[in-house]
Amino acid sequence: MKNVILIVDDDPINLQVMESRLIPEGHLIAKAANGKDALNWIRENGAPDLILLDIMMPGLNGYEVC
Repeated sequence: MKNVILIVDDDPINLQVMESRLIPEGHLIAKAANGKDALNWIRENGAPDLILLDIMMPGLNGYEVC
């Protein structure tokens, strides 16, 4: 079974870099561009195996998402 990793970052370059490193290792990747989208993804899909969460984001920051 593959691990699902939710990457939450408002910088699209960061999302792309992390995704490019994790997919070749066999992980399934979900992405969210902000805290609100991350919480919506979790409500719809359930908890991922791991969340890589940016702290400094507009709107809901990483601390608020936690």
